[in-house]
Amino acid sequence: MKKSKLKVLIVTYYWPPAGGSGVQRWLKFVKYLRDFDIEPVVYTVKDPSYNQEDDTLLKDIPEGIEVIRQPIFEPNNLLSKLKSKKETKSSGFQNPTPSFIGKILQYIRINYFVPDARKFWIKPSVKYLKSYLSKNDIDLIITTGPPHSLHLIGLELKRKLNIKWIADFRDPWTDIYYNSSFKMSASTMKKHQQLETAVLNESNAVVTTNANLNELFSKRTKTNVTLITNGYDDEALGNEDFTLNDGFTLDYIGYLPQESNPYSLWKALQELCKEDAEFKNDLKVNITGDINSVIIKSIKDHNLFNVTNVQGYVSHDEAIKMQKSANVLLILVAKSEESRQITPGKIFECLQAKRPILAVGPTDGGAAEILQHTNAGNIFDYDDVISIKNHLKELYQNYKQEKLTVNSVNVDLYHRRELTRKLANLINGIINSNNKSE
Repeated sequence: MKKSKLKVLIVTYYWPPAGGSGVQRWLKFVKYLRDFDIEPVVYTVKDPSYNQEDDTLLKDIPEGIEVIRQPIFEPNNLLSKLKSKKETKSSGFQNPTPSFIGKILQYIRINYFVPDARKFWIKPSVKYLKSYLSKNDIDLIITTGPPHSLHLIGLELKRKLNIKWIADFRDPWTDIYYNSSFKMSASTMKKHQQLETAVLNESNAVVTTNANLNELFSKRTKTNVTLITNGYDDEALGNEDFTLNDGFTLDYIGYLPQESNPYSLWKALQELCKEDAEFKNDLKVNITGDINSVIIKSIKDHNLFNVTNVQGYVSHDEAIKMQKSANVLLILVAKSEESRQITPGKIFECLQAKRPILAVGPTDGGAAEILQHTNAGNIFDYDDVISIKNHLKELYQNYKQEKLTVNSVNVDLYHRRELTRKLANLINGIINSNNKSE
């Protein structure tokens, strides 16, 4: 007899009070899964070391959801004590000038903690979850990475218990853009590739957030690979009346690593400020979040620091308000061939802000696809100073004429509830296929 409600176990490192982009995807899936007769159970870490925390996200956890927390040993906590204060405050991998000790620690972390520094949670989690699954009726497990070590929890449980398993990739694994900047040995990369292959081949389904990554994985495995993008939720809709910022404001909100430094944008703005005193007087650049020091230096080098406001991490609710008050929203994608396989999660909430989007990144990547599908903005190649400059002129002219608007389409397709519907259909398909085979 068919059960009235399926039950899934979600294995995730990021869970409230974690802040940042990593927590949003599965927090929102959990919020809506019950609407599709699927009961989620969350397995996550106890007393983790999150870079940012955001207590406002706790309100999104549905009442009565079972959340299991288990301790984790994180060697990063020990390694950080050996770094300089400057390095400890930096964004980990993204520190541009690590000390000699920092370089050694980075080499150790990259080459000895495979697939990542959360690997020590694998064995105790498998042991705990084997016992939990023997006592509880769970139909399917889902692992989400990064950290990709969590997929190895799913892999071991699949091998030991033959339970149905979905591996969700919020970002690429072996093809992530920053791998090329590390001193990773050939043997280490081979280990990553072997582990990635095992996860792709032995899971019942693979989920990605980006069409290019979806295509890449589809060529590497016969397992079903499904695209379910990130999205926006009700807080991005809002009913409040928002007043636009004073001045011609360009706003970037979120994590901004060294690889995403938009030299062409800074160059275009520098030239416009030299050519047009009124433009310079109206221009304001707001950057909010965890910002790499190289980018701050680049802003100064282009004589833009006097028109730039930099502040640290803000809550998700505050970020939504800031997006709606901006004149123009910036999406800055890391400069790398592999960045085609990444779609910045923030782009979906920017769609709902209903402000023009100016993006710098691969013109055939994930951000480009979303902007084209929604008509919400324009994306320019990393080195296309002339086109960026001309577009800024057009945006500024519209601003002066009070016509700086956007006519987007298809945005409703990216609501978190609609995306959860796709996930629920995938889950039901796996379970029903299994039932038929039996």
